[in-house]
Amino acid sequence: VQLQASGGGLVQPGGSLRLSCAASERTYSMGWFRQAPGKEREFVSAVTLSPKVTYYADSVKGRFTISRDSSSNTVYLQMNSLKPEDTAVYYCTARSGRIITSMMKRAEAYNYWGQGTEVTVSS
Repeated sequence: VQLQASGGGLVQPGGSLRLSCAASERTYSMGWFRQAPGKEREFVSAVTLSPKVTYYADSVKGRFTISRDSSSNTVYLQMNSLKPEDTAVYYCTARSGRIITSMMKRAEAYNYWGQGTEVTVSS
């Protein structure tokens, strides 16, 4: 499975960005992780295909919204009220098979990764 992410950029605090990630084929789950300079990669959000269930890191709940277009195998991450601490490289990820809920926020649960797209929140 090939993943192609886009949509990163520079935005001021309080602004919005939308990330997109297109998969070459249908997968059970798709999501996003991020890695800030000097920090470990962390879970941001994920969504399953069927049933459609969404997952969010506590740090982005209420600000970010993940959605999925199953017809085009594309996942979107709408990021609102961005903060400087959201600055990171964002990685699209996918998993082909089902997995237990408790693993959905773990990087090792995902077997496909896209190239990162950089998000910088700064005035």
